[in-house]
Amino acid sequence: MRTGNRERLTADRPFGLFLTPNTDTDTFKKRGARVDYMRIFSGNSNISLAKEICDILGASLGKADVRNFSDGEIQVDIDESVRGMDVFVVQSTCTPGNTNLMELLIMIDALKRASANRITAVLPYYGYARQDRKVSPRAPITAKLVADLITTAGANRVLTMDLHAGQIQGFFNIPVDHLFAAPVLLEHIRGRYQDEMVIVSPDAGGVERARAFGKRLKAGLAIIDKRREGPNVAKFMNIIGEVKGLLAVILDDIVDTAGTLVEAAAALETKGASGVVACCTHPVLSGPAVQRIRDSSIGEIAVTNTIPLKPEALKHPKFKVLSVAGLLAEAIKRIHCNDSVSSLFV
Repeated sequence: MRTGNRERLTADRPFGLFLTPNTDTDTFKKRGARVDYMRIFSGNSNISLAKEICDILGASLGKADVRNFSDGEIQVDIDESVRGMDVFVVQSTCTPGNTNLMELLIMIDALKRASANRITAVLPYYGYARQDRKVSPRAPITAKLVADLITTAGANRVLTMDLHAGQIQGFFNIPVDHLFAAPVLLEHIRGRYQDEMVIVSPDAGGVERARAFGKRLKAGLAIIDKRREGPNVAKFMNIIGEVKGLLAVILDDIVDTAGTLVEAAAALETKGASGVVACCTHPVLSGPAVQRIRDSSIGEIAVTNTIPLKPEALKHPKFKVLSVAGLLAEAIKRIHCNDSVSSLFV
């Protein structure tokens, strides 16, 4: 169903209202937005996503020069006035994580000192999220440290997507809008796969997410019982749930080295699954991940563009990229207009 130039999600897609690239800018303004008082900037981590968000909102990407000195230090120049503006900085803290994090912090500081009225840090991917608790006596809680750094730099608000652990929102003392890629992934699954399916959680931590997807897709639920032998190394012990004769859809928030994903696919095939596909929000794809997925029995893996996909993955037909720009653009618009963002949450 379409209303004007915006796509309204029906009962089968109950996740709010997204702006699309064809959105009329005048309609955007009628919702209370003042495009002339909003600026969107981007670091170097995901410029393509930032440009796509700007295209949807009918705005131009802010003029900023983010570069490195010869000794590796980061230099940021904001090349336009932001005094009194509502500013959004789009920056995923993906690889190289430390560099991208520092770019974000320095940009926020530069905007604060340039008298921006409000600064929202838009982190499609929040790096260091997996270090959210002490796992040994003298371990840091780096996710909390990153939250403190962003706040101290001068951010007034944070917009992020599919945090590895939802409690990270509590690490901030400023408002956090936590979006989910579920609307995009669900639409892809519904339109792509017609076979009877089962949603598979690769670990106990993802059961709630998999259950929610299963409920909306009217599909069964299976859980991989695994024991981790070391960092980025997992051993699978058992599959809980019925997968025989069903299309197994593995659902996860992050695919890093893909060891968990590939081992899960092999275990599901052993138990009689008719096929195995995967859906993941953040394609970190470090180390041998791309090659592992290429060589695995996984038929297709759908990921979002919260992190730019590596060139070797883009060239392979197993990888399907879904855009979350519409969801982020709608959230940015609502924040700017002081409208409710809650209908975008799952």
